[in-house]
Amino acid sequence: MFSRFLNVYCRVIDVLIAVALAIMVVLVFGNVVLRYGFNSGITMSEELSRWLFVWVTFLGAIVAMKEGSHLGSDTLVSKLSVTGQKVCLVLSHILMLFVCWLLFKGSYDQVLINWDTTSAVMEASMGIFYACGMVLAVSGALILMDRMVRLAQGRLADSELIGVRESEEEPIDVPAPIK
Repeated sequence: MFSRFLNVYCRVIDVLIAVALAIMVVLVFGNVVLRYGFNSGITMSEELSRWLFVWVTFLGAIVAMKEGSHLGSDTLVSKLSVTGQKVCLVLSHILMLFVCWLLFKGSYDQVLINWDTTSAVMEASMGIFYACGMVLAVSGALILMDRMVRLAQGRLADSELIGVRESEEEPIDVPAPIK
């Protein structure tokens, strides 16, 4: 049930990323045309594009975590038994949950510090800019906890214990090859 929610959530994020990228392209291309063709420009183009780029990066990290497409090394883990792989998965997820907490705490502090500060051109709260770290931290923690719950319930396949692929060309939905 919760895994389905995460799948829908990541699909929504995919749409948001596509919309943000389209806005960035229109803003930057339009600004270039206006500057070179008409000696004018869109005032907030650079700043909004920068904000969208940061948000796209953090939202993309959520989707990559859900799909298991972040970089990693399986040299040691792939040589372990299934029990050893499960232990390593739990330990690594506990460490990543700690990192999610650190990211959340740091981003939250930055949001509080910068909430009353406005950006130079858009005059929007800089807290919005730093909130992307909080979104990533909470979303990442939910994804990690979902995997740990599925492992505890026995619903995590052995092929999902090692989430690393040999190549970028390998599809994500195909189990990693056993060595």
